[in-house]
Amino acid sequence: MKTNWLRISVSALAICATTGVALGQNLDELIAAAKKEGQLTTIALPHDWCGYGAVIEGFKNKYGIAVNELNPDASSGDEIEAIKANKGNTGPQAPDVIDVGLPFGPSAKAEGLLQPYKVSTWDTIPDAAKDADGYWYGDYYGVMSFLVNTDIIKTVPQDWKDLLSDEYANSVALAGDPRVAAQAIQGVFAAGLSGSKGDIAKAGDEGLKFFAELNKKGNFVPVIGKAASLAQGSTPILIAWDYNSLAWRDVLKGNPAAEVVVPKTGVVAGVYVQGISAYAPHPNAAKLWMEYLYSDEGQLAWLAGYCHPIRFDDLAKNGKIPADLLAKLPPAEGYAKAVFPTVEQQNASKEVIAKQWDSVVGADIPK
Repeated sequence: MKTNWLRISVSALAICATTGVALGQNLDELIAAAKKEGQLTTIALPHDWCGYGAVIEGFKNKYGIAVNELNPDASSGDEIEAIKANKGNTGPQAPDVIDVGLPFGPSAKAEGLLQPYKVSTWDTIPDAAKDADGYWYGDYYGVMSFLVNTDIIKTVPQDWKDLLSDEYANSVALAGDPRVAAQAIQGVFAAGLSGSKGDIAKAGDEGLKFFAELNKKGNFVPVIGKAASLAQGSTPILIAWDYNSLAWRDVLKGNPAAEVVVPKTGVVAGVYVQGISAYAPHPNAAKLWMEYLYSDEGQLAWLAGYCHPIRFDDLAKNGKIPADLLAKLPPAEGYAKAVFPTVEQQNASKEVIAKQWDSVVGADIPK
């Protein structure tokens, strides 16, 4: 599908003071500068997460720029630490860009770890999902779900309270460490939102109580769950973002059979955000990467990976989403009860969950 995102507008150029693009620079010049740098360093982008395998290949094929991929399984917290650890390092271990859970964007900005940049499609990104000065911006979102190995689990859980059933002994795992990983933190938060009957202020504490009970019953498996552990049967129920669950289900190809469930209550939608490191060794390649991600092409590539891109409404309004792609998405009614916590609410719950996991739940998750 042809797009016109390369035609940067006069209005976009006019905001050069906050974008980091030099006055008069156009996208052709940015492409040339990025190619001269010759490389982009990413971190924490598994190829089966949000369709990133195809996204990375699309960027490389389009611009002929090598992509150095650091630690695909890193958490949001690991990404922030990687920037801090490489402030004075221009070598291959210094990330140019990050993709982190929403609460990590404002905190990284506050610590001076990000540099501002506004892509040419900036105006089509909802204001609530971006920093006004361009330091971070939402990229995609999904809802928390259960991925269930139905070869092992015969009664598929439909809600959070179901996970406490005796039939799920040694079965339930988070897809991350809730002390550092946004996906896991939001899994705990979602369980708490269900337990608190929608009271966001109590969700963090209630989520910890839920997992403490789950752990005490012997249903919780203290590992970082993945498609492989689900297939092997060591974690036949995984709590993960729907786009990961759907992608893993597809990868399994029925071996074993797997089902994706959006729980009846505690439906939490999570927005992830992009940012460019303030110490990026390849700043022009980083900016070009952002242009690619927020182009129609990049946004549709995320959608193909089951992620709802942040420009979804704009793409839909302008008839740019292929019908066959829409048909692959889960039924809309599963998302009708989704709650989008604010940055402040997510920060508050992150503080509670990450710091009190050890003392309340007492389940150490090895990396």
